[in-house]
Amino acid sequence: MWPLRLAWALAVLGVTAGPSPGPSPGPTAPPLDKASIFADLSAAELRAVRTFLMSRPELGLSPSRGGPLAKNSLFLVELLPPKKRLALRYLDQGGPRPRRQARAVVFFGGQAEPNVTEFTVGPLPRPSFYRPLGFKGGRAVPFAARPMTRLEYELLHRALAEAMEPLYRLLRDSTGFWYHNCSRRCLTFSDIAPRGLAPGERRSWLVLQRFVEGFFLHPVGLEVLVDHRDPDPRRWAVQRLWYNGQYFSSPQELAERYERGTLAVARLAEPPARQLFSSYEPRGRFATGTPTAVHGAKVCEPQGRRYRLRGNRLEYGGWSLAFRLRSSAGLQLFDLRFNGERLAYEVSVQEAIAFYGGHTPAAMQTKYMDAGWGMGSVTYELARGIDCPEAATYLDAHHLYDADGPVRFSGAICVFELPTGVPLRRHFDSDYQGGFNFYAGLEGQALVLRTTSTVYNYDYIWDFLLYPNGVMEAKVHATGFIHGTFYTPQGRRYGSRLHSHLLGNLHTHLVHYKVDLDIAGTGNSFETMDVRFENISNPWSPGARVLGDPGQGWEMGAPPAPAPTRVGLLPAPGDGPDPAPVPRRYHLAVTRHHENEPTSSSIYGQNDPWEPLVSFEGFLRNNETIEDQDLVAWVTVGFLHVPHAEDIPNTATPGNAVGFFLRPFNFFDEDPSVASRSPVIVRPLDAPTFSRLEIQRWTPASPGPCVAPGPFAYNGTYRQE
Repeated sequence: MWPLRLAWALAVLGVTAGPSPGPSPGPTAPPLDKASIFADLSAAELRAVRTFLMSRPELGLSPSRGGPLAKNSLFLVELLPPKKRLALRYLDQGGPRPRRQARAVVFFGGQAEPNVTEFTVGPLPRPSFYRPLGFKGGRAVPFAARPMTRLEYELLHRALAEAMEPLYRLLRDSTGFWYHNCSRRCLTFSDIAPRGLAPGERRSWLVLQRFVEGFFLHPVGLEVLVDHRDPDPRRWAVQRLWYNGQYFSSPQELAERYERGTLAVARLAEPPARQLFSSYEPRGRFATGTPTAVHGAKVCEPQGRRYRLRGNRLEYGGWSLAFRLRSSAGLQLFDLRFNGERLAYEVSVQEAIAFYGGHTPAAMQTKYMDAGWGMGSVTYELARGIDCPEAATYLDAHHLYDADGPVRFSGAICVFELPTGVPLRRHFDSDYQGGFNFYAGLEGQALVLRTTSTVYNYDYIWDFLLYPNGVMEAKVHATGFIHGTFYTPQGRRYGSRLHSHLLGNLHTHLVHYKVDLDIAGTGNSFETMDVRFENISNPWSPGARVLGDPGQGWEMGAPPAPAPTRVGLLPAPGDGPDPAPVPRRYHLAVTRHHENEPTSSSIYGQNDPWEPLVSFEGFLRNNETIEDQDLVAWVTVGFLHVPHAEDIPNTATPGNAVGFFLRPFNFFDEDPSVASRSPVIVRPLDAPTFSRLEIQRWTPASPGPCVAPGPFAYNGTYRQE
């Protein structure tokens, strides 16, 4: 689908918030240090929280790495943002600075009834208390709903290696690779979620693949269902296997069928040592012969940066905002302002979902909900000149997610000014006699705040773009490896055959955002604008009629919805079983702001989507008025991905991006980009000869040199500090 343009949001809410459509004088942009109430926890703060909790004997915490699953361990620490009312009192009214606190997630696996508990820990930087941080409705977090950990994967690997021993000959003969006691010719696996078919289950289908570069594209035709619910791995068991279109009850049954010669064996060709189809190594030639072995166009800042970055406060033109990169879900903007006027309290990524179809058990089970995979914590180093321009500002991130201390991710965030390649606005005023009266144009630029999430096979590129005319764009590109399964003729109904034994499975990407708009204050209303066509009498030619004049049918301010508003995306509740989180149902939902509804999803939804801890549908069913209230817009964008041969080796970004815009609508008296000093105006001084021109510009005549010399460098490590 095309990006959802939220043109009405900034516009209509701005109009209905007060008698004046223009920005009120209001408070100016807050001092820079105030943005720090939204800043991510520093490495020192993360360590302080961990040290404090580990020292509490009543919690009985053990290190996350090593040891058994049946233990109490600290899984996640991140900033707990202040309550909105406290933050606004501090930002706007000179109130006290909110206490800085952390959110801590603890797995209590070492007790008779295991569970997951979240805690508020504070005050920072020297914590002295902790208390439970409950969910709406007071529900507890089932232990089976917890995200996977590195320890559980290690134990799952050992269990699978033992279970695959009877299949050594089959795997060696058919693939040239095997699972147990391997060195260079190893198999690996990708795991599928949800992990089961009902609450409380923890049964994962594992897709076996040859461990070569781009192993996601190398399934070998074997999928294994492992029950790993019990905290004791000795009680884990293989429940089913699927091999080349057939189901088996145990590895022994499959091995016996192979030994008897009654098994339909899928024999895979030896992978080449060079130019493997799943690699990035160049192969082939372009027909035109134009050069590709030289550098292409680059983004540069020939006269320095035009934005200001201080801590987590970002300023550009009329824009100012605070930002953070939360480990649980990703980028989050706070206190978004233009010329000192707050437009939104929060704009943030909530969830990324991918639903698959397929013939194999793993494919038909796959419904990925990436907040459950640490979507905000897998923010690896951005490559200069590729992921972001060389001239960008690069910022490190620290995460304490399934680790025994803060892990530094170098260059995980970048900020840069981007030439859009199209004018922000321009006009050539022709004299219709071969000349012109004037030309005027303003070059197009935007400031980009970017990070990426590599959630196993997929890479998401997250952008927030700020334009000089008061427009903000949220955008996500999908790239990386497709989630493919083993090709069988029956699978053709669910995707495309991309290689000899590879099926690219049909799937839908959906991304959910929270947009907490505060236009001229927190008292806003939601309205729509409809355009209808009318036949009217022509006032200047009696008897004639004007057909379909849209101006005569413009209706502004449809009656405000008396209750939370939803714009449909997928079938409404009650249309059959649906284990997926509810936000996917709606392009747009508007609700009242509540402090106990900070997010639309959670890290537990992936492994318990049937009884989610965060029920977005509950946000909508409380029958509250949304007229002159503090409102939140929940936006869903997405696209259907039908994999094709050109997705090899990776899905490309063109055509695989979605997002939305916040655009002013009668909020300003004129385009606010008139404050820019970058336009160029050209006027003839001696028409009609046009031999002398007046060129007006407010920037230097020449931009000067562009890219500073220097070789490409990359580190790519992320290590505990």
